[in-house]
Amino acid sequence: MVLNTAYVNGHFFTMDESSRQYKSGMMVVSGDAISYIGDHSVQRLAAADRVVDLGGKWVMPGLVNVHSHIVMTILRGIGDDMLLKPWLETKIWPMEARFTPEIASVSTRLGILEMLKSGTTTFSDMFNPNGIDLGGIMQEIADTGIRGAFSHTIFSLGTERQQRDNIASAERFAKQFRTFADGRLTTMVAPHSPYACTPAALEESARVAAENGLMVHIHVSETDLEIRDIESRYGVRPVEHLRRLGVLDQPTVMAHGVVLNEEERAILHQYDVRVAHNPISNLKLGSGVADVAALLEAGVKVGIATDSTASNNNLDMFEEMRTAALLQKGIYKDASKLPAETVLALATRVGAEVIGMGHTGSLEAGKKADFITIDPSDKPHLQPLEQAFSHLLYAASGRDVCDVYVGGAAVVRDGSCLTIDEEKILAEANRLQAELQ
Repeated sequence: MVLNTAYVNGHFFTMDESSRQYKSGMMVVSGDAISYIGDHSVQRLAAADRVVDLGGKWVMPGLVNVHSHIVMTILRGIGDDMLLKPWLETKIWPMEARFTPEIASVSTRLGILEMLKSGTTTFSDMFNPNGIDLGGIMQEIADTGIRGAFSHTIFSLGTERQQRDNIASAERFAKQFRTFADGRLTTMVAPHSPYACTPAALEESARVAAENGLMVHIHVSETDLEIRDIESRYGVRPVEHLRRLGVLDQPTVMAHGVVLNEEERAILHQYDVRVAHNPISNLKLGSGVADVAALLEAGVKVGIATDSTASNNNLDMFEEMRTAALLQKGIYKDASKLPAETVLALATRVGAEVIGMGHTGSLEAGKKADFITIDPSDKPHLQPLEQAFSHLLYAASGRDVCDVYVGGAAVVRDGSCLTIDEEKILAEANRLQAELQ
């Protein structure tokens, strides 16, 4: 039997294409989906099996983090103040190679705990298993209640046989978990990058994606050094390199896209390549600032992302989208660039479309009931209430989130996570990171 729950007395920010708001509205959730969103309806209230009085809370779609590395969460604060290449080669990859199943499990749950408590309900991620059972990690993710895509990273490392085994393992994982946890979780094909994968590995990645109806998730055009490296190896820039290998023929999410020219943006639009914008990570690693305004003007879909805590150092999407907005205003010296309405959409509805999950990301009838609440009543930084839409971008933070629902089920209530033992995870994370040092 499907239960109908009516949420009343809330200020609803739909983040639909019209950015509609209902200041004293009502939302009805039937099972795991929204069946009604709009003005208060006495008739719908009478038909509800359960009524939740929100007491004036703000309600918005759960945030969508389109590029993260949750298994790296335990590496927060390690390798600060380094450029990308030495950071990866001397800190991150060597430490990841030392991960045990316990470290990977605890790090994953720590990352999801932070995401959920700060309002992220959907994410897209990749990790190189290094002998760790990713099936177990996928089950850990499922148990938390979050929605998203988790992918097996493809690398061209070691012998040719090791490379073939890596791709075969990634393909098996992609097939097995393409639809998992009643469809709440999926996977993508995730070649790490043009510089960490041979042309053959990239072609194989495109094959796996095509044969299994999966998206490609890949780091591309992150630094000037990467551009020079790929040009020296193959005679073309990374985007053209991927185009020639057939990767862009598949639905593709490009993480970063910091160093792009006008011709490349046109190619991305032509092939419907979506970009995961990681403003804080790109700043911290000294990679630069992606020209999001130019990408949007070229018709490229862009989502907001945190990258990993090792290069951020948090998973707060409110902080991420505020940084994204301010950077574009600053580099253009134009305060009209990336207004609040646009950026909030990139972090919700558009972000969901970027990763192929258009069934979430906005409060609309027929979409999954993934939403969060914020209580502004005792928070001076969220006053005056009349400017609530502005406050969501320019004043709010993940610490303001009260309740989080995924598919109509509460996963955070009054700031406490219901699906993860918070005290246990914090203790285990500190113990295990000390062992890694």
